[in-house]
Amino acid sequence: MVTSAGLLLHRRSPVDGSLEVLVAHMGGPFWRRRPRAWSIPKGLLEDGEDPLDTARREFAEEIGVRAPDGPVLDLGEVRQASGKRVRVFVLRADGFVVDEVRSNTVQVELPRGSGRFVEVPEVDDARWVSVDEARELLVAGQVAALDRLLAAVQGW
Repeated sequence: MVTSAGLLLHRRSPVDGSLEVLVAHMGGPFWRRRPRAWSIPKGLLEDGEDPLDTARREFAEEIGVRAPDGPVLDLGEVRQASGKRVRVFVLRADGFVVDEVRSNTVQVELPRGSGRFVEVPEVDDARWVSVDEARELLVAGQVAALDRLLAAVQGW
C-alpha cells in the first residue's frame, strides 16, 4: 500500500483568534479547475525513512521553505479514496508566513497516453484557511485529519 507523510501547520488567526491550517493547492492542469484540489503538504515515504523526516522534507520541497521548528503531534493515518494512506503530523506555527510558493516540479504525461510529457509544479499555491474552509478544499480523505486536529487542540 502507498503511504505518504505530511505536515499540517496550524495557528490562531491574527484577525479573530480562530483556528487556521496551511493547505497547498496541487499543481498542473489536472487540478486547475477541480474542486477539492487542496492537500496537506505531503509526499511518499522512501524505504526506511522516518515518517516525520518525510513530512518535513516534503513540506520544504512543496512549499519552498522549511517548516518551523517546534513540538510535533502525530495524528496517525488517514486514507484517501485512491487507497493511499497519509500519516499526518501537526505543528503549531503562529507567525509563520509563506510569501511565495516555490515548489519542486514533476513530469506528467499530457494528454494521458500521448507519450508527451510536461513539467509542472507539484504545488502552485498555499494559504492559511479556517478549518471550515479547509473541510471544503481538502481532498475528501484528508478531512478526518481536521477532526483529529480539533480534538488535539481543544482548550488550547
